[in-house]
Amino acid sequence: MAARRIGIAGCGVAGLATALLLSRAGERVELFERFDRPQPVGSGLMIQPTGMAVLARLGLAERIRQEGARVDRLYGTAGRRVVLDVFYAAMAEPDHHGVGIHRACLFDALHDAVAAQDIPIHGGLTIMGSRIERDKRVLLFGDGRTSDGFDLIVDGLGSRSTLAPPTGQELPYGALWASLDWPEDCGLDAHCLTQRYRRSSKMAGVLPLGRGGGDRDKAALFWSLKRIDLAAWQEAGLDAWKDEVRQLWPECDPFLAKIEHRGQMTYARYAHRTVAEPTAERLIHIGDSWHSASPQLGQRANMALLDAWALSAALARYPDIVEALDAAVVSRRRHVRLYQWLTWAFTPIYQSDSRLLPIVRDWLMGPMSKLWPIDRFQALLVSGLFGKPLGPLGLEGRCR
Repeated sequence: MAARRIGIAGCGVAGLATALLLSRAGERVELFERFDRPQPVGSGLMIQPTGMAVLARLGLAERIRQEGARVDRLYGTAGRRVVLDVFYAAMAEPDHHGVGIHRACLFDALHDAVAAQDIPIHGGLTIMGSRIERDKRVLLFGDGRTSDGFDLIVDGLGSRSTLAPPTGQELPYGALWASLDWPEDCGLDAHCLTQRYRRSSKMAGVLPLGRGGGDRDKAALFWSLKRIDLAAWQEAGLDAWKDEVRQLWPECDPFLAKIEHRGQMTYARYAHRTVAEPTAERLIHIGDSWHSASPQLGQRANMALLDAWALSAALARYPDIVEALDAAVVSRRRHVRLYQWLTWAFTPIYQSDSRLLPIVRDWLMGPMSKLWPIDRFQALLVSGLFGKPLGPLGLEGRCR
């Protein structure tokens, strides 16, 4: 079969992974990016067993494990009550765990592999849209130019994609993130994502990030904050915010001591959206361009990796583009719908202005989470394995 010419919009996790998979399969791939030089956006994230299954196929799993931090547990408290306590071991799979890692480390691993594959990257381009020309699809750029024609364009631009129809809504809560050295006098578990809540309107968390390419363990400190309160936070200053964090979680003080200026903090905004039809003529939306949600279940990068794998597997199986895109969507739609619904349902319990839901969480969900089979359900949920997504993709057994 002759190699198809495929343009990929966006050098995020979805775009880079797709470019690498398709190039290795013999397709002619080009990447398009708005930055002059591709760069990661954001702070820490969790790679789950689902994402590791794809990274294993890419030959990058070992690098991610070495640079990241093994996470065996998710633990959250509200006052003296334990409201979240999830052990990966509850799945009875001794090798299943999460990996906390800085987004830059994941980006660098994928980008290095793309560079080694000599995949062209066209930077400094603002993508405004696309259209069909002479039975090919072209990208439209902000300076009025168009790209060459492609047999397929893959939209990996993210939740604010200009190639996808507007849908969904921006969530009221975002989060402040800071990537810091792990303090020597820290009493927190270095293999646990730890969170502290006040109702569901205040939340602080610490995610181990591993060492990356350095010689010091890192962590991400994050703090939930409503979008409408961001300006007030900026005006109040760091000292007022640090006092608020200490009141909620005094054990965070060693981390707070390492934050000296506001430039160390990044504010992340989140949206909940699902494009009803993720394909059009010679076009497919993947990752956050197709489906985005809050970070409560920690699946966004993992879902993007699964989408990339599903597309590459479908293109390898079907010579016809239309058949391949349909097959890729079919192999992912059930899992995507399941996690979009679950994230929508769980997010208000941990991040909202509700006064009733935190009471239900603290007095019912917290105690029940220690019981079988609820403990196993929670572990499957946060690992991304609920709904058994790997079997239909031929990735069963690859997440170890």
